[in-house]
Amino acid sequence: MSSILVTGGAGFIGSNFVHYVLENTEHNVTVLDSLTYAGNKASLEGLSEDRLNLVEGDIRDAALVDSLFASHDQVVHYAAESHNDNSLHDPRPFLETNIIGTYTLLEAARRHDTRFHHISTDEVYGDLELDDPQRFTEETPYNPSSPYSSTKAGSDLLVRAWVRSFGVKATISNCSNNYGPYQHVEKFIPRQITNVLTGVRPKLYGSGENVRDWIHANDHSSAVLAILDKGAIGETYLIGADGEKNNKDVVEMILAQLGQPTDAYDHVVDRPGHDMRYAIDSTKLRTELGWMPQFSDFEGGLSATIEWYRDNESWWGPQKAATEARYATQGQ
Repeated sequence: MSSILVTGGAGFIGSNFVHYVLENTEHNVTVLDSLTYAGNKASLEGLSEDRLNLVEGDIRDAALVDSLFASHDQVVHYAAESHNDNSLHDPRPFLETNIIGTYTLLEAARRHDTRFHHISTDEVYGDLELDDPQRFTEETPYNPSSPYSSTKAGSDLLVRAWVRSFGVKATISNCSNNYGPYQHVEKFIPRQITNVLTGVRPKLYGSGENVRDWIHANDHSSAVLAILDKGAIGETYLIGADGEKNNKDVVEMILAQLGQPTDAYDHVVDRPGHDMRYAIDSTKLRTELGWMPQFSDFEGGLSATIEWYRDNESWWGPQKAATEARYATQGQ
């Protein structure tokens, strides 16, 4: 049993990781989260208060970060500004959190010789053509295309530099698009689900041909634990579950599963610089660490996700009106 500090642990992917750790291991967890609009205490409700501690604070607060690193064996760094649309309208918070925040954590890891795992995204690799048979690997050159993905690429490079220059005991994982419970309604899948549930037609950027490689948040969580336990220091592991689907197909699946006509959605102006296709080759993770995804059936995982949103309007309802009002000002 060890103590794990999870930055951003009240956000979507971080909170799913906290649930997974407390339900499948004996580790104790401390969550450090600034509880911005994307962090929600309600995402951690029902978990053991004896094994979970929530600290409200900023990862740029060097004194706070140092005190927490001094009392934890391992740190998993999920905290990030992560919404592409927001990064196009105001990039500065992405620089502050994703670059300066990661730097602050790495310096604490260096001082305390703390095992550090950095959560990143496949978006650092740019995108692939729709007819390209290739997928991203750990050797794919970085080619970020948005303020969000460029700051995540920068944070990855900081981790690599601190490993090589200062001997920080760190690993990196780059994961494909996550779906599952506790995801903010500004993101693609929960936005479309909650639109249908509230009688609003879903919105689809452009033609909807853009492809994303979907993975359930529980599978992401199990992969991160495998890397913490068995991953080689200094290595990068790509996490994916062979879940390539284009956005049009996903919207139509959501409509079908909710009993609506599959063409009951509207096209809106495409996002500037919208990446066409992401696809992950997770061979290294599977062969070297023996990891396998549980949710290999995307439609089944999507059905479970829809049921969660149907049953938990009290969680997402307060976010919905403000989110849609913001999208409306952007014509989306």
